[in-house]
Amino acid sequence: MRALILGCAGLELTRDERQFFVETEPFGFILFQRNCESPEQIRMLTEDLRDCVGHQAPVLIDQEGGRVQRLKPPQWREAPVAALFGELYREDPVRAEQAARVNARLIAAELTACGVDVDCLPLLDVRQDGAHDVIGDRAFAGDAETVARLGRAQAEGLAAGGVAPVMKHIPGHGRAGVDSHLALPRVEASLEVLRQVDFAPFKALASLPMAMTAHVVYEALDRESAATVSARVIQDCIRGEIGFDGLLMTDDISMKALAEPLAVSSGRALDAGCDIVLHCNGKMAEMREIAGAVPELMDEPLRRAETVLSFLERIRREAQPASADELLASLAELCGTSA
Repeated sequence: MRALILGCAGLELTRDERQFFVETEPFGFILFQRNCESPEQIRMLTEDLRDCVGHQAPVLIDQEGGRVQRLKPPQWREAPVAALFGELYREDPVRAEQAARVNARLIAAELTACGVDVDCLPLLDVRQDGAHDVIGDRAFAGDAETVARLGRAQAEGLAAGGVAPVMKHIPGHGRAGVDSHLALPRVEASLEVLRQVDFAPFKALASLPMAMTAHVVYEALDRESAATVSARVIQDCIRGEIGFDGLLMTDDISMKALAEPLAVSSGRALDAGCDIVLHCNGKMAEMREIAGAVPELMDEPLRRAETVLSFLERIRREAQPASADELLASLAELCGTSA
């Protein structure tokens, strides 16, 4: 297995993609809206992807709800935005946690029906006034305790349905003043403030199996490099202070926050301590460039990857069937809306 998670271009694999994935053997794959037409089509695509590598490779997706969901109406429901659960939490914390858990269980049912077994949730960024709205209502709230408690409920709901969670964007994207898809954010907050607010939800959920980095410069930790390519941030903060020992993947390595050539950014990320390079856009030339710079999984990254595969096997085995209608009715009752 190579230390890569890769996308593909369309609704089905091309001959070139199939051959490339067979030769490259990425650890896993990620789907976007361009890859998603119907449950049956996605299931065929996920089966083809896994057939290329010869094992039950993780297939990821960003299915948050609100404006970030790859499975969209009319084929799929419009899942609630995270901020809704944060608003409910202010009124009734227990009910909000139950609602977040039920909604995540619904998401898991929708994903497993398509052959997808990893969701890039929970988003544990703490919303900050004045920050760019790239996070905005994708965050549960503006305080760390609410984010941590709802994030834990969400992760539990996904796992109960056989889907592994990925917490993001570690160690915290909530203060970013620009969209990291387009430019490199710089955060000037003190280390004390970051510890109390931004890092806290990740520390509370450090036992989760996977996390995705933030393409953000934290000047209190490293004034030169984004977290994704900073050994100081990864080793001292993410692995050290936060205590995360799970599989650490980059955010999409092709985002414009990282201005270097893709092979350079990929190598720097792995050298800094990331286990896996994530590349999302499905462009073959870019994937070939990155694959030439990324080795097979070995040593600690391999151990973490195998732990994730074992976790996935366990939650698939333990997942209990659930009625979508009953879950929808429960969610509507908890949120005070009509089903």
